[in-house]
Amino acid sequence: MTSSEQVVDSPTGWVADHIRRYVQTGGADGHEWRPGVFTLLLTTRGRRSGKPRRTALIYGRDGEDYLVVASQGGAPEHPAWYRNLLADPVVEVQVGAETFTARARTATPQEKPRMWATMAAIWPAYEDYQTKTDREIPVVVLERD
Repeated sequence: MTSSEQVVDSPTGWVADHIRRYVQTGGADGHEWRPGVFTLLLTTRGRRSGKPRRTALIYGRDGEDYLVVASQGGAPEHPAWYRNLLADPVVEVQVGAETFTARARTATPQEKPRMWATMAAIWPAYEDYQTKTDREIPVVVLERD
C-alpha cells in the first residue's frame, strides 16, 4: 500500500466510525474496544477493485505474530477482507499508534486448535459463530515483514 492511495473503510457504519476514531487518535480511542478486548486495523488490497480496504478486527498474539479470526459473525461466506488477503497476502496493520507491513496466512490445521483457543479466550462468541455456519472459520496469522 502506498501512502498516496485513498483507503476505503468498512461499509458497516459502526466499524467505519471505530476506524475513524482509531486513526485520528493513533489508537488511543479504539485499540481497547471493550475491557480486555483489543483491536487492530487491517488493510488489504481489494481483489477486484485493487483499492486498499480497511477494517477493524479483534486480535490476539502468538509469539511475535498477530492473530485475527475470519468469522463474520458465523455468516455462510468468508468476509471480504479474508478473500482479499487470499488473493494478495501483503497487508498493512495498525496496532495502537504503530503501523507495519505484514504477510497474512491461514493457520495450518496443526496450528489452528491452539490459535483458535487463544482467540476464543479473548472473544468467546467465536465458538457460537462456528456453530452457526457450515464453513470452517479461519484463524489468520499476520507475520510482520
